[in-house]
Amino acid sequence: MKRIFTLVMALLTVGFVQAQVTMDYYLPQDVTYDPNIPTPESVLGYVPGEWHVSHDQLAMYMRTLAAASDRMTIEEYGRSYENRPLYLLTITSPANHSKIDQIKADHKKLVDPAVSGSLDVKNMPGVLWMGYSVHGNEPSGSNAALMVAYYFAAAQGQDIENKLKDLVILFDPSINPDGLNRFASWVNTHKSKNLVSDPNSREFNEAYPGGRTNHYWFDLNRDWLPVQHPESRGRIKKFQEWRPNILTDHHEMGTNSTFFFQPGVPARNNPNTPWKNFELTEKIGTYHAKFLDQIGSLYYSQESFDDFYYGKGSTYPDVQGSIGILFEQASSRGHLQESVNGPLSFPFTIRNQFVTSMSTLQAGYEMREELLNFQRNFYQEAKKEAAADPVKAYIFGADEDKTKAAHLADIISFHDIEMYRPAGEVKINGKVFKPESSYIIPTNQPQYKLINSMFETRTTFKDSLFYDISSWTLPYAFNLEFDKISGKPSLGERVTEVKRPEGKVLGGVSDYAYAFEWFEYYAARAAYQLMDKGLNIKVMQEPFTSADGREFARGTILIPNSLQKHTQEELHALMEQVAKDNGVDIYALNTGNTKGVMLGSPNLTNLEKPRVALLVESGASSNNAGEVWHLLDQRFDIPTTLLPTGDVNRTDLSRYNVIIMVSGNYGNINKDVLRNWVAGGGTIVAMQGAVSWLAANGIGNFKFKSGGSGEENPAQLPYASRSDFYGAQRLGGAIFNAKLDLTHPVAYGHKRAETYLFRNTTLFMEPASSPFANPVMYTDQPLASGYITKPQLAQLKNSAGVVVSGVGRGSVIGFTDNPNFRAFWFGTNKLFINSIFFGQITR
Repeated sequence: MKRIFTLVMALLTVGFVQAQVTMDYYLPQDVTYDPNIPTPESVLGYVPGEWHVSHDQLAMYMRTLAAASDRMTIEEYGRSYENRPLYLLTITSPANHSKIDQIKADHKKLVDPAVSGSLDVKNMPGVLWMGYSVHGNEPSGSNAALMVAYYFAAAQGQDIENKLKDLVILFDPSINPDGLNRFASWVNTHKSKNLVSDPNSREFNEAYPGGRTNHYWFDLNRDWLPVQHPESRGRIKKFQEWRPNILTDHHEMGTNSTFFFQPGVPARNNPNTPWKNFELTEKIGTYHAKFLDQIGSLYYSQESFDDFYYGKGSTYPDVQGSIGILFEQASSRGHLQESVNGPLSFPFTIRNQFVTSMSTLQAGYEMREELLNFQRNFYQEAKKEAAADPVKAYIFGADEDKTKAAHLADIISFHDIEMYRPAGEVKINGKVFKPESSYIIPTNQPQYKLINSMFETRTTFKDSLFYDISSWTLPYAFNLEFDKISGKPSLGERVTEVKRPEGKVLGGVSDYAYAFEWFEYYAARAAYQLMDKGLNIKVMQEPFTSADGREFARGTILIPNSLQKHTQEELHALMEQVAKDNGVDIYALNTGNTKGVMLGSPNLTNLEKPRVALLVESGASSNNAGEVWHLLDQRFDIPTTLLPTGDVNRTDLSRYNVIIMVSGNYGNINKDVLRNWVAGGGTIVAMQGAVSWLAANGIGNFKFKSGGSGEENPAQLPYASRSDFYGAQRLGGAIFNAKLDLTHPVAYGHKRAETYLFRNTTLFMEPASSPFANPVMYTDQPLASGYITKPQLAQLKNSAGVVVSGVGRGSVIGFTDNPNFRAFWFGTNKLFINSIFFGQITR
């Protein structure tokens, strides 16, 4: 690793054939390599860096290495949406492999203060987790993984033997198989024999949605805490089995950058992370600096990035006694690209990732005892903090929506957190929590700090800049009742497995009608399944009381027997299956003579099965579109056409009765085509920037606040502070209080008029002039948790969260915010789903 930075520049020259890259370019030359271990070149037919490795090639090589080396075992920890395997290699000495289960069990004892004090860390292996390319179009990580894994398997000598004796390495060569494969296919398809470095070349400009994300276009580096995707769920399960001492997360950044390693900006650490974590991260950084100096690479640290949001791979470990390390390499985004630092080649980017994998190995080896002691002390201190904390438990639940509460419990369970049912009914601060629909999380347990981060509300910060969101209070994200318990909690049965509630048919076989309310999370899926089976269903827009005295709220779905083609027995069997699958209780009604309104009321309206088109490609945010696609496809089983915006003008839109427009600019759409479709009776559900575009083009009446709140910028500020000043005006993501009109179809299925909205834009919408068209309004004290500037907060007060605008016989429903944020904002999913199902009945 003594080669200098300029070597690759000599090898690769703009406009000429690439010089042959050799294995020697990456590998340390002061060690020998076992000739019995196959090299990447011998298996793949090329040296890493000549081509971008596809995921199937990467997986094949990892399996080949594991079969050839007694230092490695391989296991599949999950499958991606596209059915690609996710592999984790365990790399250590053969002697350690023979007792690996005992090593894992002993290491996990570090998190238990009751037994950790007696552990002999001097003779305990440290655990390193090396993870590569969570973003598929940041491929230098996974391509470096080829060389790193080869080095671990083939390097010979006392140095590597000592390291493998003292360390267990958990090796994840591709965190995002679907994205990596998508990107590799793109750049390999557009590679020229004579490498083209012009940034305008198609090689560097991926087709929508790009390779960064997974199958449903999610950023998996934001999913470590929410665990909504199979890639994350498998990975977090393995993380919790081991609790590594160091976790590395290999990324890429802009082509004109250099190389970044953590720590990030000191003032932007999450307060739940102890300062000792920063000091150890800084010490590990000295190893990265030393190794990068040896090859002449430029680098930096303690700038740009932060360690605040625990949903990122490099920050999630920090709240669990581990050290998360983010690496950011300037990206060639292809095989060779111009940069301000000269031509940037793909092999060069791989080498920096390889070198910092080696520096991490060295740091983990030399700091092993210090890291083990830190992890033990972290949990011992957490136990003391928990004992001193007046909050002894958190409780949450929802009697009217047990499924949504179960989804939150499912998230929490993935993080090795103890959770219980209440022993009996709990009444606190006017809230009632029932055992069958509520959960208690005691704080006096090892994951005390992680629990705090999930439930805390925070509105004051040391720094006003955030690389990601500033708040993620989970019960707010689910719009669930929750509270703190200050006394000893009365714990019932421990929840070891979170099961989705099953619904049932109550009242036996009906010869008149069936009904179910809209409160449960999957009520809309139940309704769609019935309509998809050809049933005629209706929605009640006024409350009523059945003959046996049961009250039904607005939004109740009615299935009259007389309007169906099914026999009485077939209908009942279908109701039983739909109830069970969706956690919805369905009631048999034997008379239409109900109180309030009767079951033939004009307030009972036919529902049409949603036929949905989601606009994608040019202009539409791929992240937001992916969230909608995932929600409808994975959760609600609603087939959704992904309609390119460029095809809208020539498509027969009569196939659809709902068009969804996520944040974006839709300048390639003929506004008259869209306006005429809505006026004919269609529903547009629009979010964020799409609402602005619709308003500007006269498709719906939406107005926005403009100007400040009276505060002026100072006349002069230090020039050096300009980035921080403008960065502080960014609303990266916070949580706000809003109120619902429970009588409006958009709000059907909510029992409380209070809700929480997630916001990461500065689009402030005026309430509609019609007082009946504002189903969701921000309150006059909107900030619930997170960061927002005072001028922005003033504009947000009493603004509209959702406005409904009529266009001819149709409706446009505009959201200023994203109700489906990162798939874990369950609390506002219903507002969005209601817009799809009930836009047709909204006037």
